[in-house]
Amino acid sequence: DEEAWILEKLEDIKAPVILVINKIDRLKKKDQLLPYIDRVKSNYDFDEIIPVSALKHDNIDRLEELIWKKLPKADFIYEADQITNRSTRFIVAERIREKLTRQLGEELPYALTVEIESYRETAGCDFINAVILVERQSQKSMIVGKDGQRLKLVGQQARTELEELIDKKIMLELWVKVKEGWSDDARALKSLGYED
Repeated sequence: DEEAWILEKLEDIKAPVILVINKIDRLKKKDQLLPYIDRVKSNYDFDEIIPVSALKHDNIDRLEELIWKKLPKADFIYEADQITNRSTRFIVAERIREKLTRQLGEELPYALTVEIESYRETAGCDFINAVILVERQSQKSMIVGKDGQRLKLVGQQARTELEELIDKKIMLELWVKVKEGWSDDARALKSLGYED
């Protein structure tokens, strides 16, 4: 049923379609693969059919080669040195949030975000003030950690990574604020960059 659903979705596709059959390393008898390929081939006119084992890296080079051959040639959409279409503020906030995610692991509060309150650039150093928003006081305690150690570590890790990314010295100040219901506030979500 799942295969039929996928084949139905492919009916209107104008682009070349490559069927990739993964996990061939799990087949006890390789001759089981040919009847399956014949059956699938009769249901759709695939440009290519390639069996692979992603785990063992079997046929992955061939798959990449096929994909490169099938991709249309066109001018670049973005400049060669452009790495994102997001603002520096957004990237800074996401890097801080990533460090929080890594530090907190399973303790990570569901409703957590980072807001850049101010970003001031100077010739030698950028000054960034960021607020970590949570919805409950208990979440704030988790983020700050004992004697502020967790927040300090998050700040150090984020600053180090951001200095490398921006190629400039950074002074980073982090604050944690409790703001109940921030994740339900549409205007707050928009100002935090979660809506276009």
